[in-house]
Amino acid sequence: MPDSYRDQCRLLRVGGQAVMEGVMMKGKNRYAVSVRRTDGTILTQLFDSPSVTDKYKILNLPILRGAVRFFESFVIGIRTLNFSASFFEEEPADKKKVPTSAAGRLWSRYGDSIVTIISMLLGIVLALGLFILIPTLVSGWLSRWIHSRLLLSLLEGIVRVSIFIGYILAISRMKDIRRLFEYHGAEHKTINCLEDGKSLTPENVKPYTRLNRRCGTSFIFLVMTVSILLFAVIYVSNPLLKVLFRILLLPLVSGISYEILMASNKYHTPILNALVWPGLQLQKLTTREPEEAEIETAIASTLAVLDAEGRLPEELRPDWDRVQESITLNCSEGAEEK
Repeated sequence: MPDSYRDQCRLLRVGGQAVMEGVMMKGKNRYAVSVRRTDGTILTQLFDSPSVTDKYKILNLPILRGAVRFFESFVIGIRTLNFSASFFEEEPADKKKVPTSAAGRLWSRYGDSIVTIISMLLGIVLALGLFILIPTLVSGWLSRWIHSRLLLSLLEGIVRVSIFIGYILAISRMKDIRRLFEYHGAEHKTINCLEDGKSLTPENVKPYTRLNRRCGTSFIFLVMTVSILLFAVIYVSNPLLKVLFRILLLPLVSGISYEILMASNKYHTPILNALVWPGLQLQKLTTREPEEAEIETAIASTLAVLDAEGRLPEELRPDWDRVQESITLNCSEGAEEK
């Protein structure tokens, strides 16, 4: 295929996330979730996801945009995980009870939103406890004997990374998480194949690496790396204030990390390569080699979101026509078909 087409594919900038038995792929202002149901069929659902950075241009400035997109990605991630999990929790239609009480009708209408909010809050509490509170307390305890701010910050970062790796190793023993990591690998392989300008077929996708520079795993590691330097400069001795400052500085840390990650994807300099290398190695833990069915699911999600946004290259039109024959394509509330 011509280089111009390959360059066009690199500029498509599709990002994704693995979900329960499926893959979410996000474009500029929409995202698609493809889930392989228990009967083997694929349901692909489209959602609108306009970014607040499009409405308020000031939020699209460097650093600010990274913090905003980190929060937006977190919200979308929770929503898509809950959406995919619902396919394996629902009762058969003939066994469902129609709510008669006012409370039951309200839950039927707003239950998903309530679950999403609760999941977000629990996720935030867990993340703050594991990756902010515990490392900060450990560094505070070590400050009795160590008086170097940089060394304390470095040790705090090591504790934070160790907890993260331990957490990944622990959950990877679960069967459902191993499947999730396989879909994560399928997501990366599909994006890598797309950006290389190749036709999106399972045969083409399979040989590609399951590592990707823009992955959230790499982003999280960069957040930990940037925080080591930033927390060493901004020093607070009071333990409670120290935890509070760690939390308040998270938007700045995530904004800086986002800019580094995006730059590393565009410029392969020795310094940027060194910064993202550890994150790429961590992806070997958070991804697994996918099965063909999982790759097919990732392809369906990718082509669906590109077509919905009117950005599907003509060279990929035959792939999309083929995929549509084997999936069910829905549009959620607020998302209209082209």
